[in-house]
Amino acid sequence: MSAPPKTVLEVTQAEAEAIRQAVRTADPRALDGGRRVVTLEDVEALTALLSDPAVSDPIYDLPRPINAQTIGDWVQRCEAERQRGETLLLLTRDAEGVLAGYSKITVWPPRSAAELAGAIRADRQNSGQGGAGAWRTIDWMFETLGVRLICLTAALDNVRSARLIEAMGFARLGERDALAEDGTVRPSLYWEMSRDAWRKPNT
Repeated sequence: MSAPPKTVLEVTQAEAEAIRQAVRTADPRALDGGRRVVTLEDVEALTALLSDPAVSDPIYDLPRPINAQTIGDWVQRCEAERQRGETLLLLTRDAEGVLAGYSKITVWPPRSAAELAGAIRADRQNSGQGGAGAWRTIDWMFETLGVRLICLTAALDNVRSARLIEAMGFARLGERDALAEDGTVRPSLYWEMSRDAWRKPNT
């Protein structure tokens, strides 16, 4: 399960509520035309995507085992959290309408902070598409959701994700233990990025 960032920001109640409202009303189509919030109608396709170990194995906070029941329950939980302004579970479809990937944005409004997790279909990995999508999503989280801090984690042996995260300029701040839904603990590399630091090289 996601944990708030190590860095603690001072956040007013007004800022926290503005972030909640931004999450509730966010339109992910601004990222690209194939991005939208996951619904129960997507459970079958999402289960098929996540049943591929090349997609799901590196991700610690997915429900296990992966099947239509567990993914359906997860989608419902994420929707309830979206209504509270705390989560966005998004999917991306390719030009043919086939599910190409998903992303989960966990938000802590009282901390003005968020975390991004997700994966793309195995045949799209190592093609540069994941990196481009991650960059757009991070920018959208800062500018549309209004958070001031984003944290990311990756398994110790996930070299591909670590390389991408550091290429985006995130500061590595050691390691942290990531708690999976089944209660197991995964030691993870840990990074943070502030909105001010993000804007400097991207303005």
